Amino acid sequence: MAEPPRPAAPLARYRQKRDFGRTPEPAGDPAARSAGTSPSFVIQKHWASRLHYDFRLEWDGVLLSWAVPKGPSFDPAEKRIAVHVEDHPLGYASFEGTIPPKQYGAGRVIVWDRGTWEPVGDPAAGMRDGKLVFRLHGEKLAGLWELVRIAKPGDRQDTWILFKKRDAWARALADYDVIAALPDSVVATPLGPVEAREPRDACAAPARVDRIDVDVAGAPRSALPRRLAPQLATLAAAPPDGAGWIVETKLDGYRLMSRVENGRARLITRGGHDWTDRLAPVAAALEALATGDAWLDGEIVVMGAGGVPDFNALQSAIDGGAPDKIEYFVFDAPFLDGRDLRALPLAERRAALRRVFAAAPPSAVRFSEDFPATPAQMLEAACRMKLEGVIAKRADAPYVSARTTTWLKLKCARRQEFVICGFTDRSGAKDEVGSLILGYHANGVLRYAGNVGTGWDGRTGSALHRRLVAIEVATPTLDPEAVKPGRWSKRSAGGERWVEPVLVAEVAFTDWTPDGHVRHPLFKALRDDKDAAEVTREDAEAVPVVAAPTTPPMPKAPSVAARTTAAAAPGRARGPAAPLKISNPERVIDASTGLKKRDLLHYYESVAERMLPHLAARPVSLVRAPDGIGGELFFQKHPETRLPGLRVMADGLWPGHGRLLAIDDADALLAAAQMNTIEFHTWNSTETRIDKPDRVVFDLDPGEGVSWAHLQEAALLTRTLLAELGLESWLKTSGGKGLHVVAPITPRHVDAVVSDLARAVVLHLAKTIPSRFVAKSGAANRVGRIFVDWIRNRRAQTTAVAFSARARPGLGVSMPVPWDELMALKGGAQWTIATAREHLSFERDDPWAGYWSARQTLTRAMKTLGVDPARS
Repeated sequence: MAEPPRPAAPLARYRQKRDFGRTPEPAGDPAARSAGTSPSFVIQKHWASRLHYDFRLEWDGVLLSWAVPKGPSFDPAEKRIAVHVEDHPLGYASFEGTIPPKQYGAGRVIVWDRGTWEPVGDPAAGMRDGKLVFRLHGEKLAGLWELVRIAKPGDRQDTWILFKKRDAWARALADYDVIAALPDSVVATPLGPVEAREPRDACAAPARVDRIDVDVAGAPRSALPRRLAPQLATLAAAPPDGAGWIVETKLDGYRLMSRVENGRARLITRGGHDWTDRLAPVAAALEALATGDAWLDGEIVVMGAGGVPDFNALQSAIDGGAPDKIEYFVFDAPFLDGRDLRALPLAERRAALRRVFAAAPPSAVRFSEDFPATPAQMLEAACRMKLEGVIAKRADAPYVSARTTTWLKLKCARRQEFVICGFTDRSGAKDEVGSLILGYHANGVLRYAGNVGTGWDGRTGSALHRRLVAIEVATPTLDPEAVKPGRWSKRSAGGERWVEPVLVAEVAFTDWTPDGHVRHPLFKALRDDKDAAEVTREDAEAVPVVAAPTTPPMPKAPSVAARTTAAAAPGRARGPAAPLKISNPERVIDASTGLKKRDLLHYYESVAERMLPHLAARPVSLVRAPDGIGGELFFQKHPETRLPGLRVMADGLWPGHGRLLAIDDADALLAAAQMNTIEFHTWNSTETRIDKPDRVVFDLDPGEGVSWAHLQEAALLTRTLLAELGLESWLKTSGGKGLHVVAPITPRHVDAVVSDLARAVVLHLAKTIPSRFVAKSGAANRVGRIFVDWIRNRRAQTTAVAFSARARPGLGVSMPVPWDELMALKGGAQWTIATAREHLSFERDDPWAGYWSARQTLTRAMKTLGVDPARS
């Protein structure tokens, strides 16, 4: 393999930018790689003027380097900007530390990932031509990746893009964000190779099954058939087990086959109707795709509120002549580029189809994405989101124009099409439909399925009435048994009008009654795309499913519990963990930032290991926000409502007030967050000595007009006073406007005594420096001054726990900080749920490490301030 030529002065640009008398970075020299060894790669996380990632590949004695602002992603759809910068010396690969102020790149650096890489093809040609393909074998990253130059001649920066190629390691960003899941240094916490740590056959969720390079050249060339019936799915009673299933959302729309020949598209409904003229924008978008001669299979929808398909809106767009609102989601390609792909496995057909869309600009025609989760997981998520259900397809299955068990429908509620056999007039409005008489075909006759009388408004009822009157007949077409006296529902008895059985209605219902009628039906829409002759009763089958051949699974981030166990036992192998399931993950909880519920859950998952010691054995109060921080907030101290996962403490800890809640592990923490808890507050005592606090807390609350510099000064003064009283204290931001100063104490005195001591401290501060401090609460009392809240120390009073988010715009976080960084703080909400975990990844030492082992009493403080230790 040819190697790129070495520049005339290797590392000259690197050295020109640095003063090695001041920066700890290595000066280094180009070095030859040891024979037979694979070249190394490293990704350094660098918090300079802003956070970014430095991606470096060893080649020809140096580290080829790119600055990647957003870092890498396993999602091939995520194209990350990568600015090619100066080569670095090989010794830089192990560099971690702080680059001093006023030096180039001033800030903190950690080694985020490291390992070896394999070039695919000639890297010299790749660097010259601007296309570098390679495989990574790291502790976090693996699989095939690509760097592509996008800079034009004369551009100030040599800009590339970095992205993941599609292979067994590819993963949707919504399912797995490696940056958020694994933010820490691999030097401080080695993980080992991800390919060894995450055995592919051990992961529960199937991998995305698209192959890297699907060669369809082996598929036979073929003239397009004039007609092609779609493959149909079987309604299944339960999700299939086993790997090898491709899972897609069941789109609430119209099935549509599209035929593209000689650059012209025709759109054919499931019933064989040509809708090309009705869907002209969709046809035009199809003709712009590079499909060659093709048959494509998909669904047309109109997206409603929240990005969810709206069936009624689709029908309105079709009937009302608004086709520009309609989108066509394509999920299969039986024919593509003049070749018959029907015999190929579905995974290969979809991979070929995905390549077509990857090269196309956004349009009304879109690729229907699948999701790297099991059918059961996807069905649960779809039902929570109020979707119709999901479709599970065998990855190895051919395309068959028939109903098969290799495609399965999994529905959240029963819903199917029925033939409209008759109707009744609405009482008091003879030009509107009162109810529809439903039927389905079975054994050559139309069987009565019941009546539906809800689901439409007056306008729709009138439109239905006009259509039905136009096809009215004198005698019923239902099974004669069905029209005997007494067979009708009370809704229609005596006023039936019959129609030709040619119209199809889609109806949702809860179940079938023992006599074969729908229970609690709800009309959804007419289905002009379906033939009434094909309508039969759909009963969910317990389909005998044989799992498809196992496909390579995805890498997963270890759970909090797995990371905690691994940290305690470094020699123990780290196993895979199930992905975090979040209800309503896209719900915005902070309109000011757009932060969503999934951001909050991922934050709490990432800090649980640090947060749990601050929660351990303490009664906890929750601030819950069912409608986000802009809605109503409520405080919960007791288990009045069910909170799965949280422990209820024993009776009698707080007589007369009810039982208390506790969070013992990460599962309980996340369960509370799932229940829309944003803030966590704890008592100053633990359940074993509930009336004797083991800490004293001072909450520095600035009044109107108090500068941040004055608040920092107040924290130092509070610390100094406590030190003179024999109490070492620790600092954390409040997550809001203020700061918290906390002193651990031996749990010897009752809470009334501790409260008196805290009040005496604050009175002393207010008396000594009245221009800065006030001892009385209330906004009017602290204008221009700081109220050091000693009331936090009374019985049952609580303080926001370390690492808790706060239910305020921005979702600030209460962050423990070392005293020597106090003056560098910019505010009490300096870190938010979006930035706190990144800050912690650069933290080399726990600023509160000494807190847990501190042993100190209030004896000296009480004697100095005249507090009576005998008060009860």
